[in-house]
Amino acid sequence: MAEHNGKVVINKLEKTYLDGKGKPAFTAVKGIDLIIEDGEFMVLVGPSGCGKSTTLRMVAGLEDISEGTISIGDTVVNKLEPKDRGIAMVFQNYALYPHLSVFTNMAFSLQLSKVPKAEIKKRVDIAAEILGLSDMLERKPKALSGGQRQRVAVGRAIVRNPKVFLFDEPLSNLDAKMRVQMRTEISNLHERLGTTILYVTHDQVEAMTMGDRICVMNAGEIMQVADPLTLYKHPENMFVASFIGSPPMNLIHGKLKLDNDQAYFIENEGDTHPLGTIKLKGPSAQKAKEIGSRPVVLGIRPEHLYERSQHENEAEFTAPVSLAEPMGAETLLHMDMANHRLIGRIQNDRLFKRREEVTLYLHLDKCSFFDPTTEQVL
Repeated sequence: MAEHNGKVVINKLEKTYLDGKGKPAFTAVKGIDLIIEDGEFMVLVGPSGCGKSTTLRMVAGLEDISEGTISIGDTVVNKLEPKDRGIAMVFQNYALYPHLSVFTNMAFSLQLSKVPKAEIKKRVDIAAEILGLSDMLERKPKALSGGQRQRVAVGRAIVRNPKVFLFDEPLSNLDAKMRVQMRTEISNLHERLGTTILYVTHDQVEAMTMGDRICVMNAGEIMQVADPLTLYKHPENMFVASFIGSPPMNLIHGKLKLDNDQAYFIENEGDTHPLGTIKLKGPSAQKAKEIGSRPVVLGIRPEHLYERSQHENEAEFTAPVSLAEPMGAETLLHMDMANHRLIGRIQNDRLFKRREEVTLYLHLDKCSFFDPTTEQVL
């Protein structure tokens, strides 16, 4: 495979769509900055309409850039045609020619570029071997499963020896089992080729399991860029805290109070099983003393709630189960509190009943505090 120079630098990138009178109507991407290192697997993730696919399409040259620059390697590519950018794109819908064989589908772009036949065969054979398609090269797409068709689409990208692979939600049309298999295959492909990958998905599980780093987007802005564990353990704002993780982080509104060198979290008043006042100790108390007395949002992951006491710094509470979702080795417990719902991922070997009163322990050393106004971590 070719030597790669696939570093992508996105600088103050903006995309504004105009109305029928040529006036700005909607800004989909709002001046973002992002550096993707050569050989890195970067995932853009976020809800529908966050600007991730628009960003990918601007890198690909399929959308005009309103402001800012995009560089691939040492070249600013704003004005370059897609074919001249050193990229190869894999779409959600495969985009295969139904009347052509697997071989011809994979070779088509090379044939258009007048690449010698011997070189085309060599590249297609290599890609087919990597993707397990060697015995399917004479088949038509209709004779393939969804996963096999997606592999052909990936193979068509591989043969071009690009500097950067662009994946636009490539697994959305596959069933759950096939998505897991294809996640593994794409990750293995990246490890084998070492080519830069920019991968767009709305599925945070895909993002967490595949990316070297993840760029979380919302409303056209970047919320946080970090490796998967940093996003999970140290979200910089409430959006990332609630988007990354399944189920998402519990967010509880209240206030911190410092009194005679003691620190407390006081949940906003309610009349149905509130957490009430929690005395903080250890790391959570130190955080509270640094923050000071003020309104906050306490964040705690569902897996940091336990049915049995396990840690020194815990808050104990009792609440009725509104919904129990047995998953086998664990159960997701939904509990309606005074003014919010709390979700716990409980390791257990029993079934919970609806409206059953359950006592749980909340591990406060694992908590985060957020500003309720700015939604940034404190």
